[in-house]
Amino acid sequence: MLQKLSIQNYALIDNLEINFDAGLNILTGETGAGKSIILGALSLILGQRAESRYFFNQQKKCVIEGSFKIAGFHLNAFFEENDLDYEGETVLRREISADGKSRAFINDTPVNLTLIKNFGERLIDIHSQHATREINDPEFQLLVVDGVAGHHDLLGDYQSKFRAYRKAVAQLKDLIEQNDKAKADLDYFQFQFDELEKAGVSADEQELLEKELYTLNNAEEIKRNLTGANYLMQEGEASAIIQLRDASQQLAAIEKYNPEVEELQERLKSTLIELKDIAAEIEGIEQKTFTNETRAEEVNTRLSLLYNLQKKHRVNNNEELLVIQSDLSEKIFQAVSGDEAVEKLQKQIATAKQELEGIAEVLSANRKKAIPVIKDKVIANLTEMGMGNSALEIEQTALQELGKTGLDTIRFMFSANKGHALADMSKVASGGELSRLMLSIKSIIAQYTALPTIIFDEIDTGVSGEVANKVGQVMERLSQNLQVITITHLPQIAGKGSSHYFVYKDDAESITKTRIKKLSNDERVLEIAKMLSGDKPGESALQNARELLAG
Repeated sequence: MLQKLSIQNYALIDNLEINFDAGLNILTGETGAGKSIILGALSLILGQRAESRYFFNQQKKCVIEGSFKIAGFHLNAFFEENDLDYEGETVLRREISADGKSRAFINDTPVNLTLIKNFGERLIDIHSQHATREINDPEFQLLVVDGVAGHHDLLGDYQSKFRAYRKAVAQLKDLIEQNDKAKADLDYFQFQFDELEKAGVSADEQELLEKELYTLNNAEEIKRNLTGANYLMQEGEASAIIQLRDASQQLAAIEKYNPEVEELQERLKSTLIELKDIAAEIEGIEQKTFTNETRAEEVNTRLSLLYNLQKKHRVNNNEELLVIQSDLSEKIFQAVSGDEAVEKLQKQIATAKQELEGIAEVLSANRKKAIPVIKDKVIANLTEMGMGNSALEIEQTALQELGKTGLDTIRFMFSANKGHALADMSKVASGGELSRLMLSIKSIIAQYTALPTIIFDEIDTGVSGEVANKVGQVMERLSQNLQVITITHLPQIAGKGSSHYFVYKDDAESITKTRIKKLSNDERVLEIAKMLSGDKPGESALQNARELLAG
């Protein structure tokens, strides 16, 4: 239930704090005093969008905070699913800055607007005099039947499975389209794949071939320079190795006279050995180097093939060609095996549909049992509120295909007067009659749901006298199961409240502000008397007010 509502900088409200009680809370006040403004502020922490032009002070942010007692209303799962800290007294806060930016919090944890809206729907149902149009909404009518049927968990299970079913159907459609396209393109994909497979592309082949071709194209120059180097090192009469060998012999002749020369001699021997190895390798490379126009042509042909394949597939190297080859292989496999995947998914969908149909049948049976209960309770409530000639029929029609709520459509047909044909409720009921009809339906929903709080914003419009008294009795009875907050102009309803709040405008300062005060018993007598006879009630009106409060 809503325990406390704090409002800062909203419409005519500078700073306001209201502590609500359990049971039936009454809000009264002159038209325009700000009663609906308070509900507008409350709707902000329930996820409604806001505009900064409604701020009391355009230079400051608006802050709305509501404290709710939620223990016992089975909301723990919501907190777990959304990674929030559960507290028996939970605080919802909304902050809207002057530039229109909004922030929302649940127990000081930042949340998005959708999440706080979803949570708010589990806490409060706000019903205004203008909301009677929803009474003709097929979804609302089905919600009423499902609420009385009491199969919330089963319906949730169905809807979860139905979403998965619809997703699978969409996947099947895409898979069939992909399969058909793959089959149509199979010959083209196969040709491209065969071409790449026949080419036998390898990742590093291109680099190796390019190096080989470079060598073949410059073979004459390479051989000429290798031959010259070999001549200078060992073949010529004055080659480097011959001269170094002579130098080594000169040193060998004197090494016995000088130990330092002996060391140099050893180093020169090592150098000669290294030079001979180098000369031998140069000679070996030179002997293997020769012009080979046939091989050069082969390499050129192979490289041209690789370049053409890369150009055709718009890639830059063999690695990318291999990726394309692999992709083509997968497409060919899909085209060949696509029918199997389609058939497998079709079987899964058929199984899911069969399961959904089974659940839908149970939902339909539950709804069929709930319909006469709703009819009897609505008519009983309406009779109590002075509409004893009312008639209500609830049509349950089977759908040809599974829908998001099963296999049913629900339609409420109503007549407020004896002997008149049943029709859509808005067509055969006045504003006051619609208000009483909606109150009757809401009171039934409240008996079957765990909603902590329901708010009526002048739902009693169009009723008066004894009928108003009966409407108040229905609200009073409803408040035994949940918290009821009612904005009213009727003294008969105000007298039924367990708590009474008076909303008024304060003009004492330079700017008008909305204020609220909880009335004492004596203040209630005076306020209800004013509602009965005007600003200056006589003793008769005061006595009538006392009698209304006495019940």
